[in-house]
Order: sequence, then structure tokens, then C-alpha cells
Amino acid sequence: MTRILFICSRNRLRSPTAEAVFSGREGIEALSAGTSPDAELRVDADLIEWADLIVAMERSHRRKLMRDFPRLMRDKKIAVLGIKDDYGYMQTELVALLERAMAPYL
Repeated sequence: MTRILFICSRNRLRSPTAEAVFSGREGIEALSAGTSPDAELRVDADLIEWADLIVAMERSHRRKLMRDFPRLMRDKKIAVLGIKDDYGYMQTELVALLERAMAPYL
């Protein structure tokens, strides 16, 4: 079972969509969190430790993780998808973009 943690800013649109899309896949457990103080679920050390793969929507999310959790992130596999905050929750275009961007990691 591969545990994937999806990260965006506020954990309201992009990362919860990714969690919903990929959590139903065989062999995958998915969770999502945000880097902002006002995130629905803010990323913490327990989530980082839980994950086999951390998937950030933007480079800024990766930078925040590296800054806030340097010791934990040292040995973590992290991917940056480059998906801007331009989509609604479960928007068809976002789902298609996530599917394409995640293909190399699945």
C-alpha cells in the first residue's frame, strides 16, 4: 500500500480533489493537507511521517514543507505537480490534470 499525502495551501480545493480521486485506487491510501495557518487540515509531523510520497501542488508548498519540517523531509520522496489554484473542487479539468500529472508516480 502506497500512502500519498497531497499538499496545497488551504486544503479546500486542489489537494482534497486529489485525495478523493486517488484514495479509491487499489494499492493507494491518500490524505490531503494544507500549508496555510487557515487550512482545513494543516500539515503536521504525523502526516509527513505517515506518507510514502508527498505531492505538492506548487513549488511554494514544497519550500514551506522543507522550511517547517527539515528533518522529516530529508528522506521523503516529494513531487511537485505545478498545478495553480485556478480550479474548483472536483472540477473536471482539475481531475484530468491530476490524472496526467500523477501518472509517473502511480
